Amino acid sequence: MAPTFRKSVRILPGVRLDLSRRSWSVTLGGRRGRRHSLGTRGRRTSSADLPGPLGRRRSTTTRNRRRTRSGR
Repeated sequence: MAPTFRKSVRILPGVRLDLSRRSWSVTLGGRRGRRHSLGTRGRRTSSADLPGPLGRRRSTTTRNRRRTRSGR
């Protein structure tokens, strides 16, 4: 199994920078309430903590990317 690299840095209260080997993302929002994430691979995530038994709701969108393969 290959070693992985992940690092999360808090820039400001409510703003976090997440780093990995191939990409990075910025998360806006705290641990509770609403949260939005934007990543370098085109993924956008919005989530919210709802009261009661509803729990956490999450919505994710990805940007369509054309993938090219070598040799084709």
